[in-house]
Amino acid sequence: MEPLLDLWRGTGLYQIELAQVVMLGIGLMLLYLAIARGFEPLLLVPIGFGGILSNIPGVDIAVGDGVLHQLYNMGIKTGIFPLLIFMGVGALTDFGPLLANPKTLFLGAAAQFGIFATLLGALALTGLGIFDFDVAEASAIGIIGGADGPTAIYVAGKLAPHLLGAIAVAAYSYMALVPLIQPPIMRLLTTEAERKIEMVQLRIVSQKEKMLFPIMLLVLVALMVPSAAPLLGMFCFGNLMRECGVVERLSETTQNALINIVTIFLGLAVGSKLKADQFLVMETLGILALGMVAFCIGTAAGVLMAKLMNLLSSQKINPLIGAAGVSAVPMAARVVSRVGLESNPHNFLLMHAMGPNVAGVIGSAVAAGVLIRFAG
Repeated sequence: MEPLLDLWRGTGLYQIELAQVVMLGIGLMLLYLAIARGFEPLLLVPIGFGGILSNIPGVDIAVGDGVLHQLYNMGIKTGIFPLLIFMGVGALTDFGPLLANPKTLFLGAAAQFGIFATLLGALALTGLGIFDFDVAEASAIGIIGGADGPTAIYVAGKLAPHLLGAIAVAAYSYMALVPLIQPPIMRLLTTEAERKIEMVQLRIVSQKEKMLFPIMLLVLVALMVPSAAPLLGMFCFGNLMRECGVVERLSETTQNALINIVTIFLGLAVGSKLKADQFLVMETLGILALGMVAFCIGTAAGVLMAKLMNLLSSQKINPLIGAAGVSAVPMAARVVSRVGLESNPHNFLLMHAMGPNVAGVIGSAVAAGVLIRFAG
């Protein structure tokens, strides 16, 4: 009987704890949301599956020499995976709408207010004794408000790796919920007349402008905020490959094969941080709540900035496009377009919303650099 007892004691069923059962349930829930509901499936499928692997008792896949732990050390601890994702995003991005209407940069910048407001809120809650976040942890939580998954993972990996799982799940969950979260805020802060505002056709942007912009953007921002150079540099490099017209093969590979491969490894590596002892803590609830607050504040700040710009300018813009300042590309722009069409069937805001949407990506990268510089 002793060999049989030893065999039983070596099974996962014998070793499993309640916390691990809960985490297996969370992993299955992430898979359900991704597969059945379509919530950010490209990331939530590998994250959920990695979370399941990480919580099976007796499987050392997420610690020591385990493959998921090695992926984490190789790609997230070093920052390589988020940077490569950013390069792919850059190769997929068209700066044309932003260059055609440069003042939408202000909308993207305003939407980053959610990041810093949540940072201060996390520190205030710590001061009240509700949570126990230091400046680095509060910064990593605040970046969720940028609605940019790779940026959130990059900052969390640098400032608060023990919170990475919760921050990644919150960031991608709220990005997937953009069509549910943003419209009520947009309607609350705008009037029917404002939502009906029709915007003029955007001018045609030359290829030369598109090619020079990523170079100028990188140089100017890197000189001001050097710590933002890694994220913004890879983003601009990917965009330059797209626009220069002489490296189509590299651009195509970056947009497809490379970004897909890295996405798989990134998701599995993040899943390795969904271990029960790291995720099932009181701080996780705080991260989920503060992340939602950050996202809502960012959306509201973009809309309010658009309304302010209308007070100062004779050429009116539809305030709805300010909500696209959060960098959930291109979902936020599509939501803006849908809400605009509800009020005015002739109101086509998609291309106008892509300007602040792209500006939000730039803004979140700059905000990440600032946080890393002062909290790292």
